[in-house]
Amino acid sequence: MSIQQCPVTGKKQVSVDLFDPAFVSNPYPVYASLRKDAPVHRITLENGYPIWLVTRYDDVMAILKDNRITKVPGKAQTSEGELPALPFDNIDAMSMLSKHMLMMDPPDHTRIRTLVHKAFTPRHTEQLRPRIQQIADELIDKVAANGKMDLIDDFAFPLPFTVIAELLGIPADDHEMFRKWSNLLTDGYTTEENLPLVQEATHGFVDYLQGIFSLRRKHPGNDLISSLVAVEEAGDRLSEQELLSMVFLLLLAGHETTVNLIGNGMLALLQHPEQLALLQRTPALIEDAVEEMLRYDASVATSTVRFALEDIPIGDVVIPKGEEVLLMTGSANRDENRFSQPDTFDITRTDNRHISFGHGIHFCLGAPLARLEGAIAVGTLLRRLPAIRLAAPPESLTHRPSMLVRGLHHLPVVF
Repeated sequence: MSIQQCPVTGKKQVSVDLFDPAFVSNPYPVYASLRKDAPVHRITLENGYPIWLVTRYDDVMAILKDNRITKVPGKAQTSEGELPALPFDNIDAMSMLSKHMLMMDPPDHTRIRTLVHKAFTPRHTEQLRPRIQQIADELIDKVAANGKMDLIDDFAFPLPFTVIAELLGIPADDHEMFRKWSNLLTDGYTTEENLPLVQEATHGFVDYLQGIFSLRRKHPGNDLISSLVAVEEAGDRLSEQELLSMVFLLLLAGHETTVNLIGNGMLALLQHPEQLALLQRTPALIEDAVEEMLRYDASVATSTVRFALEDIPIGDVVIPKGEEVLLMTGSANRDENRFSQPDTFDITRTDNRHISFGHGIHFCLGAPLARLEGAIAVGTLLRRLPAIRLAAPPESLTHRPSMLVRGLHHLPVVF
């Protein structure tokens, strides 16, 4: 990031590269500078695509509730006409996976969300506790004798992925294949050279799901895909594209957020041994600890994309009609005007209304499940592996190069 003064207007000009390795590794100093000097800031991607970054807590909350904002691409058009294409707009099969809740406004959003809401209510989610605990214990059993593991590969990924895959009805033998597809579809479009791999992964994902749908139509099971297929068969409430997009969203969102909640949260604990010791002494703090993990180093760094339906003034800046808005929730969660000592990791923090799950009608459907999985995962790790510690210098750890997801490639630990 660089800050310069415009010789004509005298205003500060800020340059931000969301894919700079230094930013990916630690975006929080940049966020602090943006909140101070350019809280609503327009950047341009390499292909000329403009995106507005909104970084302060109050502004992010206002946009989340603003009916002048749409989630539907193409619904708003700039005064100059069409925007340049995003990289993934060139992936033809991606359109098959894009008709999901996160790219809809009411009433379509309401109709689609209603179909799966019951599967993710706190009451229904709580019924999964014994199975989640069983998975956590089985994963630790596999590595306990080794005295070490990669906390991402061996624990943080398989736990939530197994849970959501079982809910959907995805066979266990296919989990690793889905992980490769998931990583490519989440991170791969960030570089031009990866686009062929993303194209291949998208086609593979679509073909596989269509095969599963065909199988569930003939042989329905006690799983969410069977329920969604039955809804589709009953009438026109769920089209084939909506079905594909829904399962795509549930599978990706159903594990990505929790993988990184566990990974980022455990890294924060391991880097703050006094907080780790406090949680081990006082296990009842686990729910507060999970909330602080979600705030301190959120697994989702930004919102999904939104578009301005009309010119929207925020302070002395106007976001023009049609342009894309990216809400920097990772920055909002560290806003010094909202949180006391925001850069301090404190598992006893009580006033902790972070925005890691969003707000309003697009509040994360799977938040109750992610919170439960995070609490069970971290609690089990600290109980079963009380001597757990980092097996590599923190500065050697690398993060995935994604605008949306904030997560580690690997997290080696010993115990």
